[in-house]
Amino acid sequence: MSSQKTLFITGGSRGIGAATARLAAVAGYDVGITYATNAAAAAVIVNGIEALGRRAMAIPCDTSDPQQIKQAFAAFDAHFGRLDAFFNNAGILGAAARFVDIPVTQLTAVLAVNTTGAFVAAQEAVRRMSTRTGGAGGAIVNMSSIAAKLGGAFEATDYAFSKGGIDTLTVGLAKEVAAEGIRVNAVRPGLIYTDIHESTGIAGRVDKLKANVPMQRGGTAEEVAEAVVWLLSDKASYITGTLVDVAGGRGL
Repeated sequence: MSSQKTLFITGGSRGIGAATARLAAVAGYDVGITYATNAAAAAVIVNGIEALGRRAMAIPCDTSDPQQIKQAFAAFDAHFGRLDAFFNNAGILGAAARFVDIPVTQLTAVLAVNTTGAFVAAQEAVRRMSTRTGGAGGAIVNMSSIAAKLGGAFEATDYAFSKGGIDTLTVGLAKEVAAEGIRVNAVRPGLIYTDIHESTGIAGRVDKLKANVPMQRGGTAEEVAEAVVWLLSDKASYITGTLVDVAGGRGL
């Protein structure tokens, strides 16, 4: 088993997950990622990490399915032999709609990935990291959103609802496992230029809303990745249960 530190990222083939995978490899991590459907995009990330001299792998996984999450962690174990850091990143955003018009089917799909899937994935990470069960400790960063604070009115209350659960999970889990060598934090991105916005059906969504951001611009996936990698690192060794807004001041 290698002594190299490892990072597992759910939803690592695009956007913030991909940016975090690349930055973590530069920082010295071997990296495993999951992807939902785009094997070619995942392969590009893996190849880029390997070009840096790090080990990498991509695992297909529908994170709405708890069994597939368990299988993905087992595949990561078999390849890397240890888990030091986990970015609980996979998420989806439904079509934009007013609250009363959001179909229950959309709500169910969003919660299955963003909340239940993240909950199950965090369980799997804790089982491997906890000193109570023979692990060596570690760090978890959950993917929340500034929407959990703002509410998502008129567009995405289902998404905001799902991310409110992530905020609660982060605080509760951090308290429970702090004495077991695990730190748990979350990032809450604001308007970030990634392709997740395409799911809303609103073209150019970030540019249309950036006037609401005090910094008057959208953020980049790399800016969020910097916060994630820092929270996972020993530089954040006395930080747990914290929600870090990466939102250009939106939500103040």
